[in-house]
Amino acid sequence: MKFKHMNEKERILHVLKYLFLAACVFVALFPIVWVIMSSFKTNAEILSNGVALPHSFSFKGYVDALKISPILSYFWNSIIITAISTVLNVLFLSMAAYVFARFTFRGRDTLYFILSLALVIPMTALLHPVYSVIQHLGLYDTKAGLILVYTALNLPMSLLILRSTFLSIPKAIEEAAYVDGAGFVRTFFQIMLPCAKGGLTSAAVLAFLNSWNEFTFALVLTSGQSARTLPLSLSYFTAQFSFNYTAMFAAVTIAVIPSIAVFAIFQEQVVSSLTAGSVKE
Repeated sequence: MKFKHMNEKERILHVLKYLFLAACVFVALFPIVWVIMSSFKTNAEILSNGVALPHSFSFKGYVDALKISPILSYFWNSIIITAISTVLNVLFLSMAAYVFARFTFRGRDTLYFILSLALVIPMTALLHPVYSVIQHLGLYDTKAGLILVYTALNLPMSLLILRSTFLSIPKAIEEAAYVDGAGFVRTFFQIMLPCAKGGLTSAAVLAFLNSWNEFTFALVLTSGQSARTLPLSLSYFTAQFSFNYTAMFAAVTIAVIPSIAVFAIFQEQVVSSLTAGSVKE
């Protein structure tokens, strides 16, 4: 309904709705914009008037951040660990989700319930058992250890999303492939995965964001700089150089920009996939 055809009450409600949405957007974006803008200010500008725009944009904060904190090293560690764990998570969980969606076997529902139950388990409750397992495997303070843990931590959400995606795909597509002589493996990789690309994208984006921003397990399972990730560099930075606010905000900006960019690029696929899965499930 167009605004000019609304009565007075509907117009008021319409305006209030958009004012509320604008307020929500402002509350969500203001901290991010403020941190980014503050990374170009001096300490004096931040302490005197933190809300105002910088008088002159300076990259000194980024230079200082790179000098006093091992951000670049931790940044590449995060890229390697997050990328590999995301690929492994989506690959293995897509196979498992396809089996749960298409095949009937004894204990299927019970097993799926147990795996899904991990969504409600606090991550802190897993710290000690995960630490013990990683220690016994000899993977403490290694990228491989974090990759293994991050792949497993994102299991429940990826399984939920991908199972719903496969359930929404008509079985006639698989039947046609089998009639044409395609085997199980070929049908899965060449037919089903392309049809499930929306769910795969959603699972991959959420796994990426969770792994990129994860802090607790990275802190507990690493001790040196060879495997530590970017969130830990921020903790180190704030502890050692808490009075250099410009450099600190620059470091935070470096850490959050990749995750914001990934979600901004794939947000439509994520939202549409989750919505479609919830309706069809």
